Amino acid sequence: MRLFESEAKALFRRSGIATPRGILAETPAAAVLAAAELGSRVVVKGQVRSGGRGKVGAVQFAGSAAEVEEVAHAVLATRVSGQAVTGLLIEEALSVDRECYLGIVFDGRSRGPAAVASLSGGVDIERAEAGVVRVPLSSLAPTQDFRLKEAISLLGLPSDEMLELTNVLGHLWRLFIQRDLLLAEINPLARTAAGHWVALDARVELDDDALFRQTQTLEDLDIDPSTRSDREASELELEAARIDRSDHRGVAGRVVQFDGSLALLIGGGGASLTAFDAVRACGGQPANYCEIGGNPSVRKVALLTRLLLDQPGIQSIAVIMNVVNNTRADLIARGVIRGCLDAGLEPAQAIAVFRVPGAWEEEGAALLQHYGVTACDRSISIDEAARLAVQALS
Repeated sequence: MRLFESEAKALFRRSGIATPRGILAETPAAAVLAAAELGSRVVVKGQVRSGGRGKVGAVQFAGSAAEVEEVAHAVLATRVSGQAVTGLLIEEALSVDRECYLGIVFDGRSRGPAAVASLSGGVDIERAEAGVVRVPLSSLAPTQDFRLKEAISLLGLPSDEMLELTNVLGHLWRLFIQRDLLLAEINPLARTAAGHWVALDARVELDDDALFRQTQTLEDLDIDPSTRSDREASELELEAARIDRSDHRGVAGRVVQFDGSLALLIGGGGASLTAFDAVRACGGQPANYCEIGGNPSVRKVALLTRLLLDQPGIQSIAVIMNVVNNTRADLIARGVIRGCLDAGLEPAQAIAVFRVPGAWEEEGAALLQHYGVTACDRSISIDEAARLAVQALS
């Protein structure tokens, strides 16, 4: 879950990282009042959970009340990567000597966190290679001071600045670990004319799978996770998210709604995408995309199954997963059966196909057989299971 800049900076300040003084505003009139409080020259920054704002005019300077109002109107009308600007952050404009980049990222190459630093901060840092330092870190050893110092030392700075930036990077690292982040980035980190390091911009992403233990973070920032989507969530999607949050065990509720007639309970790494695409390739019309896995409780699976089957126009549900080892097939079967019965449907008619091979597979198959449903074993591919599901609708 990506945060707005204003939210990310609130976390930064709690972690000891300096940011410019700023005030949130929703309207141009409120922006003018905020600018009057902050000083003669301000930055009007559109709040959107996407990068590249400066390139499309969503970040602009203003030096008078009339200019602030004009710029605020323009920024609010801007779209960034297809996303509408939802508000304005009005910040004091600081006198800057130079800029750099600091970040803690989840690095796919080392399959873990890494410290990233560069003396070339700015909007194109993501594409820069020369001059970018990347040092792998370990989340198993929270004290990584020597690694952080190594990353900064490779920039070739004077000793006093090296110590200052190592301190800032240390704050970022502790924030990354304590808040279960996937990204904590300052771009740019600026050295002001007064000699202070200040985070002019902030990007933070929380790990969705760790939100259940970050309730305090969400409360501190007044965030409702169910509203965090780059498009407006449907009532079905919101309710599915509430089902998923109702129990920390496993995943059963990450739903994207479509307008088809076949409900899907799919999962198993990339198998969920494979199953979704296979249904479409066979001529089927999915009613939703949905991920399940990680051994969700029977109750969660049942509630989600009933929710999907209760939607208008839904004829049946297909349950297709990869070979599972961390999810019990019998619990998925029990939950789907209960969901069908709670929806007033016979499982034999409502379940178009059931393919969950793996742990406790035989017990799940026996339970399904009791209700007249034949489970597919691993000899039936995901593509074949999708074909059978679509065929069952005809």
